[in-house]
Amino acid sequence: MYINYKGLWKLLIDKDMKKSDLRVLTKMSTSTLSKLTKDEYVSMDVLVRICRVLKCQLSDICEVEV
Repeated sequence: MYINYKGLWKLLIDKDMKKSDLRVLTKMSTSTLSKLTKDEYVSMDVLVRICRVLKCQLSDICEVEV
C-alpha cells in the first residue's frame, strides 16, 4: 500500500499558497512537511488539520494506491 499527496500540492497551487504557509497555518513541524513531500506516513491528526485549513475533504489531498 502506498499513499501520495499529489492532490495536496495541486490544491496549494490552486489556492496560490506556499508549503511554508501551510506549515505555519497547520502548526506542523518541518519534519512533517518533509514527510509529506516524500509521500511518507503522517498522522491522521495532521491530515485533518490540513483539511480544516484548506476547507477540503481528505480525498482532495491524498490518495491510497494499492
